[in-house]
Amino acid sequence: MSDLSRVLVHADQLGRDFGRVTAVADVSFQLRAGELVGLVGPNGAGKSTTLKMLTGALLPTRGRVVIDGIEVASDPNGARAKMGIVPEEPSLYEYLSANEMVGFAARIRGVPQSACAEAIALTGLGADADRLIREYSQGMRRKTALACALVAKPPVLFLDEALNGLDPPSAARVVRALRQACDEGATVLLSTHVLDTLEKLADRVVMIRQGRVHADVPASELPSLRAAFENEPTPAP
Repeated sequence: MSDLSRVLVHADQLGRDFGRVTAVADVSFQLRAGELVGLVGPNGAGKSTTLKMLTGALLPTRGRVVIDGIEVASDPNGARAKMGIVPEEPSLYEYLSANEMVGFAARIRGVPQSACAEAIALTGLGADADRLIREYSQGMRRKTALACALVAKPPVLFLDEALNGLDPPSAARVVRALRQACDEGATVLLSTHVLDTLEKLADRVVMIRQGRVHADVPASELPSLRAAFENEPTPAP
């Protein structure tokens, strides 16, 4: 059982400006061990910018991010060692196979190569894991990125549209792997536009609108947020 009182991610009054444009005004929430949380919001709401601040890809103009006790701005490498990240458009080495790419990720993270086979199996790449990534479809690239994120079993997983493009059997395997990670004490933040997925998968949902947290509610309340998500898009900054 996970200790749900243990906070693994603390986003504290995050804000990000690009010149005179405020992309994120004020975002605060916490993610606890054992939780799978959905991050949603209309286009231009500040969701992608928030994710980049959480992972250290962007420094906040205001506020701070703490990952398992480590502040991202002051110790980005230490914080990233606690994370597994799957961006919306994964950047992979084209002339490696998935097996080689995941093996490389394992070496960087200091985990044994024996962990690679399990991570590859979770995504269902099968024999395709020996082909060069340059030959892969978008779905296969996403599977490879997921295996790289999962291989070290980090305590925090940030996934941006990570289930998009996966065939149903692979998606089901990944979902089981995410739930198992949560059962073992990790926390998962899954950003997606597919609200039906979150209703079945997430414990909580955080909705961002106009650069602020519009709602932070149990996933069971997601249907009541659909109007804000589907009918009131925010202009892109």
